[in-house]
Amino acid sequence: MWGICSRTMVKVGMAKPCGLMKPCHLVKPVSATRITGRYLTHQKGLPSLPVPPLQQTCERYIAALEPIVEVDELMHTKELVDDFQKAGGVGERLQGALEKRARHTENWLSEWWVKVAYLEYRMPVVVHSSPGLVLPRMNFTDKQGQIRFAAKLIAGVLDFKTMIDNETLPVEYLGGKPLCMNQYYEVLSSCRIPGLKRDSVMNYAKSSRPPKHIIVVYNFEFFVLDVYNSDGTPLTADQLCLQLERICSSSLQTHMEPVGILTTQHRDSWGKAYVNLIKDKTNKESVSAIQRSIFTLCLDGAMPRVPDDMYRSCAAVQMLHGGGSQWNSGNRWFDKTLQFIIGENGTCGVNYEHAPAEGPPIVALIDHVVEYTRKPEVIRSPMVPLPMPKKLQFNITPEIKKDIEEAKNSMNRLAQDLDMRVVVFGHFGKNVPKAHNMSPDAFIQIALQLAYYRIYQRCCATYESASLRMFRLGRTDTIRSASSASAAFVKAFDEPSKQNTEKVDLMVKAVKAHRSYTNMAVSGQAIDRHLLGLKMVATEEKLSLPDIFTDGAYAKALHYQLSTSQVPSKTDCVMCFGPVVPNGYGVCYNPMNDHINFAVSSFNTCEETNAARLAQAVQDALLDMRTLLEQTPRAKL
Repeated sequence: MWGICSRTMVKVGMAKPCGLMKPCHLVKPVSATRITGRYLTHQKGLPSLPVPPLQQTCERYIAALEPIVEVDELMHTKELVDDFQKAGGVGERLQGALEKRARHTENWLSEWWVKVAYLEYRMPVVVHSSPGLVLPRMNFTDKQGQIRFAAKLIAGVLDFKTMIDNETLPVEYLGGKPLCMNQYYEVLSSCRIPGLKRDSVMNYAKSSRPPKHIIVVYNFEFFVLDVYNSDGTPLTADQLCLQLERICSSSLQTHMEPVGILTTQHRDSWGKAYVNLIKDKTNKESVSAIQRSIFTLCLDGAMPRVPDDMYRSCAAVQMLHGGGSQWNSGNRWFDKTLQFIIGENGTCGVNYEHAPAEGPPIVALIDHVVEYTRKPEVIRSPMVPLPMPKKLQFNITPEIKKDIEEAKNSMNRLAQDLDMRVVVFGHFGKNVPKAHNMSPDAFIQIALQLAYYRIYQRCCATYESASLRMFRLGRTDTIRSASSASAAFVKAFDEPSKQNTEKVDLMVKAVKAHRSYTNMAVSGQAIDRHLLGLKMVATEEKLSLPDIFTDGAYAKALHYQLSTSQVPSKTDCVMCFGPVVPNGYGVCYNPMNDHINFAVSSFNTCEETNAARLAQAVQDALLDMRTLLEQTPRAKL
């Protein structure tokens, strides 16, 4: 899934807008299986998201609080929960209303979720909401190489788009069950539109005249590039290369006002600036062209030179926010759902606006595109005359100039505040947990719990995103990785009086507990979205908020100091995002077979947190857990 003070998300139970990805290393595209008939036929065959039983959620809520709140606080919350769920009480009334909503909607959660978690969330989308994805460094170091690769990348995206347009995308499965494919149809040709109190998302693919162009951003200037020939066929890589060369040679090397940096602002500020920006007819037409595009391609200028061991961390920063106004933060339009970013030095990746989709469609698209760019080019296309790409014009008034300067300042503060560390844990990957019959995701999550406990001597509320795509229009729920079982394990691990066999036994229990919660979450039986639904019903029916939602324990449960996501990919990449609370961490990981890519973030303004320290602690925890397993061969796993 998935900021400095993610208050809105904390209120609704959102850790990172980070339904970044399934914990579901089980989700596999089955290329032999095609959507039969139309896309809607597949969708209609999916079950609706269930409303879990009230008593079950209440019991599981108390269990989830046990490792993260004090005993006396837990006793108080138990009383509130008992009162909430008693026969004929407010809980039953809210549950009944939620069940009624579920009977009359395709998905009782999805519309609320997008509205509350994203569109009404007012912090900047940069760092706080939109994830970045860093691809392996590509094999080019100059402008010509950058353009050639960019052309192949565009061609690869258009190749994927053909599958979306023809509805021939491979259906994905989890545990033998088909998954909702809706998000694949939301990521191209869509854009977030700023509002004064709430944003909206427009998908122009569904309009009567779907877009045929992309936007190329170069030197802070925006260019419309038509990517289809007059006969409807996509441009070839050769044709695209020629067009990109024309863009780069026509761009003025003079100082341009970076209009795109306005999209990095706090959403209320951007909403006001947006109204002002589009008063001018030329500006309105330019903004509309950007919003309507299939996607955005950002050809970045130089970034600061760094030592090799810091390269990945700096690449992550480039994907996440562009490095500040003096670098590439203005060479973006952060409201666009998909932005492909290509640096001159071989640095490549993506930034995506989170409201329309989670990680799976993004990663599937990336995997397809990377594979496509590696294919040798066989056919040289005939060079028919192509129209010159059109540079978009902006009229910058003193008021707009002032908005741009404010956006630069706030972006630079945010860039300076974010501490991002990308590490490749090279000692082992999925292979070791699998050899011990353990879920790799659960193993890594328990290592995260151990790492955090070693630093802070306490457990914290931990969010891991779980995919609800088993259900129609499903988004995410929360896997709560801090459990009583994980707490027992991390407290015992460094205790000299404990025997290794006992430690291994506690590790096995912790891993199994995490796996169990994961299975519960992906089958629609977790607690967080259910509690949110009950709270939303109370709000919509203008009832006073039940005490369990104003209780201090509920606030602690939603204060995710560890906001995490597993983002598996065929490509050796890593996704990254910012923390969701001021004193928290964002942790994203891609477990490959023999190594694990980690991205860890924190805020420099918080003295308690340090991304490098947690990254090191996670690596130490993984190694220590492996050593324990290897030194205790008799344990029955």
